Amino acid sequence: MDRDVAWLLAGYRRGYFLMADDRTGALGWYRSRERALIPLDERFHCPRSLKRKLRRFQVRVNQDFAGVVAGCADRPQTWISDELQSLYWQLHQAGYAHSWETWDGDTLAGGVLGIVIGAAFIGESMFHRVTDASKVALVTLVEHLRRHNFWLFDAQLMNPHLARFGAYVISDREYSNLLAQAVQQPQRPFDQLW
Repeated sequence: MDRDVAWLLAGYRRGYFLMADDRTGALGWYRSRERALIPLDERFHCPRSLKRKLRRFQVRVNQDFAGVVAGCADRPQTWISDELQSLYWQLHQAGYAHSWETWDGDTLAGGVLGIVIGAAFIGESMFHRVTDASKVALVTLVEHLRRHNFWLFDAQLMNPHLARFGAYVISDREYSNLLAQAVQQPQRPFDQLW
């Protein structure tokens, strides 16, 4: 295994996540006192208004990984530096970083970027170019994780958007325990759609 990939996986397995300083671009490992999780059980909530839009988009996986990373980084202030994009690409090449994508015809409309270790999906970022595309990506991704018996969907930090779907916060200690168990499980398939 590549040294950079091993180093990255070691950090994620211990509950850290990488971010670049938006001014200097310097990479650093971070950890929060609380972690936001997306429930993979009946607590997950798909708003009724969104259910009608689920068929509007086609769902693909890893079709345009670089496009999803670029979409996630395309903000006035971003923590996804060029160096971090390169590291995500290395994780993708090694089979750990993935893009869950929504397409509107031939156009990448939105997606979720994440890292899979064992039975854990660590959500790094999401973006949309078409209204509701990232929400549809999130809902269909949860269905996929359920089908493949994932134990954990880490969203890292809570926000009002995630709360609408039933995301909840746990302590870092609880998170560390869940993560330690999830990453010890056999690697879950991710690039098989259904």
